[in-house]
Amino acid sequence: MSEAILTRAAARRRTARPEHLQARAGAILFAPALILMAAILIVPVGVAAVLSFTDYTLGRPDLRWVGLENYADLFTRSSYRKMIWATVLYVVLVVPASVALGLGAALMIRGVRRGQSFYKTVYFLPVMASLLAMAIVWEFALHPSLGIVNRTLALGCGSALELWPWFARGCAEGFPIWLGDRDYALGTLAFIGIWQSFGFNMVLYLAGLTSVPRDLYAAAEMDGVTRGWERFRLITWPMLGPTTVFVVTITTIRSFQVFDTVEALTHGGPAKSTYVMIYAIYEKGIAQNLVGLGAAITVLFLGFVMLISLAQRRFVERKVHSQ
Repeated sequence: MSEAILTRAAARRRTARPEHLQARAGAILFAPALILMAAILIVPVGVAAVLSFTDYTLGRPDLRWVGLENYADLFTRSSYRKMIWATVLYVVLVVPASVALGLGAALMIRGVRRGQSFYKTVYFLPVMASLLAMAIVWEFALHPSLGIVNRTLALGCGSALELWPWFARGCAEGFPIWLGDRDYALGTLAFIGIWQSFGFNMVLYLAGLTSVPRDLYAAAEMDGVTRGWERFRLITWPMLGPTTVFVVTITTIRSFQVFDTVEALTHGGPAKSTYVMIYAIYEKGIAQNLVGLGAAITVLFLGFVMLISLAQRRFVERKVHSQ
């Protein structure tokens, strides 16, 4: 009896041994990716989280634990409240407009029979161009006296456009200093951000449109759905749901990361009206060497990005379960 039990136990060990070796091989193959992820993502975020509770500065051998003092400053000081407001407002302006324009451009390109490659290239050029170089071009274009924007607006003076009070005031007093007026600076940067990002969204929507089955349009036409708007509302838009979620998420994260145009054109001004989070991280953590405070802003920024990513995942999972 005991010999039979020992024989069965040995057989189980022999059959279990290949599974054990397979698990060990999987762990060995997985280890480099885990180590790389820890070195590039987890460890830096952990270090930033720890430094956000200190007053650490580069070059100083010691540091002092300040607890939540840095985070309290972010939500109590007016300059940091302006930072959060400017960042959120920029995202609110850029994301809907760039997503809508990207979708419209994709639909237009799909609808034309000739010149699709030309339109794709033209709309995608701002994405390929260096945004810092383009920011300098925009700085010249938006110059209050020599820029092409205000000079073009001045051509409308003396016409029916002066019936618009804003335009009439511009003709009488001069058109805005787009990058030097706190009422227009953030909107101007948002316009540049929309110009630069909607071509990327167009490419994503073009890829999404290729996955829409053409049979659905034929079936809808047999059911009497012949108008373009009805076809878009009943077929195209629902089928582009996953693409839209991805486009909105990517555009939102990219909008939170705006830095080049702020650094090149406004430096966070005037009056902190364009003082966005990434620029604040650069200014506090690098320019002013307040590493602890810069780390706190970084953690806050990562929190925003994480919330967006979790919202996207939750929305996608809900859509999958509903289907």
